[in-house]
Amino acid sequence: MKKILSLVLAVCLMLGLASFASAEETLPTFDQIVLGENTDLTAKIHFAYHRTDIADKLNGYVEAFRQIYPNVEIEYELITDYAENALMRVGNTDWTIMGIPTVQKDELSKYFVPLGSLETLSGLYNFMSSWSFDGVCYGIPSTGNANGVLYNKRIFAEAGVTELPKTPDEFIAALKAVKEKTDAIPLYTNYAAGWTMGAWDAYIGVAATGKDTYMNQELAHAKDPFADQGNGTGPYAVYKILYDATAEGLIEDDYTTTDWEGCKPMLNNGQIASMVLGSWAFTQMRDAEGGEHPEDVGYMAFPISIDGKQYAPAGGDYNFAINVQASYEEKLASMYYLKWLTHESGFAYSEGGVPIDKSGEYPDLYAAFDGIDMLSDADSLPGEETLLNEMNAESELNFNAGGNTKVQEIIEHAFNHDKTFDEIMADWNAAWSDAQAALNVEVK
Repeated sequence: MKKILSLVLAVCLMLGLASFASAEETLPTFDQIVLGENTDLTAKIHFAYHRTDIADKLNGYVEAFRQIYPNVEIEYELITDYAENALMRVGNTDWTIMGIPTVQKDELSKYFVPLGSLETLSGLYNFMSSWSFDGVCYGIPSTGNANGVLYNKRIFAEAGVTELPKTPDEFIAALKAVKEKTDAIPLYTNYAAGWTMGAWDAYIGVAATGKDTYMNQELAHAKDPFADQGNGTGPYAVYKILYDATAEGLIEDDYTTTDWEGCKPMLNNGQIASMVLGSWAFTQMRDAEGGEHPEDVGYMAFPISIDGKQYAPAGGDYNFAINVQASYEEKLASMYYLKWLTHESGFAYSEGGVPIDKSGEYPDLYAAFDGIDMLSDADSLPGEETLLNEMNAESELNFNAGGNTKVQEIIEHAFNHDKTFDEIMADWNAAWSDAQAALNVEVK
C-alpha cells in the first residue's frame, strides 16, 4: 500500500512540475505585453535586419530600450542582401528576431512565435493580416508604407508641372517637360540594384484597379490580367509607364550603371526628378548624406486614376517575427522590445511610414495624399492562402515576391527596341494561363 501511495505521489509531483513548466513556458500575446513589467528580465537578442542605412539610429533605440530593460542585450546584424539571406537562415537558431522573408504562410508556425489572434491584433494595429495564417498573427509590421512616387518638387516646378500627374499620359508628359526644360534625369530606374525593380509590382493591385480584393483574391483567377484595359488602368498601365519612359529616352543614359546609394543625394539635389519607390524611401532621400535640399523631396500617388479617382496601396513593411526555437526568456524579451519599437520609439514616424499603432500619427510626407483613398490588400479567400505564391512560382513571374528580372527585362527591351510592350505582356499572359492550367485554377 505504501509503495502504491509513494508511486501516486511521485506521479502527482511529476504532473505538477510538468504543469508548472508548461505555465512558465506560456508566452503572453502581443496585446498582453505591458511595457515596464519584468524589468529584471535577462536575455540576449540577435536581430537580423535589412536597414544598413540606419545603424546608428537602431543602436540608439537599443540604448533607450535598455534604460527600461538593462539586462536585455540586443545586437543588430544588418544585411545588404537581406531577402535571400533571411530565407536561407529562417530555420536556423542564429537569430532571435528577423523581418519575415517570403516563406509560405502555412509554414509560419514552423519558424515563428505566434503573437496572438488576428481578430484581436487587427483591432489595435494596422496591416496585421500580411503574415497571419488560420487566424493567428506571426509578425508585427516594422512600419507601414503607402506606395507612390518620389519626386523633386523644385524640378517639377521648373519644368512647368504645376499639378501632380494623375494618369499615365500626364506622368509621361511631365517627364518630357523635365527633360526639355531642366538638366535632371526625368525617371531614375535603379535598374542595377535589382531589388528596386520589384517596387513596380506594388502598384498593380489597389493603385491600378481601385480594389483591395485584386491582388489576393482576383489576380490568380484572372484571365489575361496583363492585357490592355484601354483606359489607362490595370497592371498593363503600370508597367507601360516604365516601358514608354525608357523607349522615349526619359531615363538615365546608361541604366546598367545606376547606383542605389548615389541616387539618394541626386534626387535631393535635383539631379533626378522622380523615382518609383514606396514611402519607406522618402526619409532616405530627404536625409541623404550630401543632399542639400531636403525640402525639395516630395511624394505623390501613383499616376493612375479609376473613374477620376486615385487610390494608394498601403501595407506593412517587413514584419518583425520571433524565432520559435529561441529560449523562453529570449522570446519574452523580444516581445517587450517589439512592443517598445511599435509604441514608444517613434520608429514608424521617423521613417516616414504609416503608423502601425492605429492611434499613431501620420508624417507630413503624406500631405499630397489628401483625398486619395489608402487601401490595404484584402486577405486571400479561405483555402487560397498560398494560391498566389503557387501561381508566382509556377509562372515564374513572382509578383511582390522577388520578381525583379521581369521588370528589368521591360527596360532592356524598351531601350533596345527589340520587343514591343504588347509582346511582353502577351508572354506574361501566356505564362499566367499555363500556371492556371497546371494548378487547376478556376479562371473567372
